[in-house]
Order: sequence, then C-alpha cells, then structure tokens
Amino acid sequence: MCMSCGCGAPNDKHGDSRNITQDDLNNAAQAADISMQEAADNIADCCEQMSSGTARTQNQPSSPQDYPSS
Repeated sequence: MCMSCGCGAPNDKHGDSRNITQDDLNNAAQAADISMQEAADNIADCCEQMSSGTARTQNQPSSPQDYPSS
C-alpha cells in the first residue's frame, strides 16, 4: 500500500512524492542491508520514540563507543 495512507496500493504515490511506498521502504532497507520488515520495525520504533520524546537527536551518538574521547 501507499505506506503513508494505507490505501492498499503498494507503489502509488497519489501524485505526491512525499508519500512512502513499498519501493521507498525497500530502497531504505537495501541501504541499511536489512530486511524490509526490519526497516519498517525501525521506523515504527523511531516514531514511537519521537512521540514519547525519547528519540536521539541527529548529532547524538548512538552508543557509548561513539562518544568522543576526552
């Protein structure tokens, strides 16, 4: 389906490139070398974190080994 609206048409952008399609998700999954399901799960997790205010900022390291050494 157009992943944004849930219409059931997997690759229909409805004339608006901002809509997310199966092709977009597949490309994102390939870029990260993960499955489409894992990419979708990661997106859902991130949206949940953003809603709760616990999402990392863009420049925040993802794990302690990524923090700059003093």
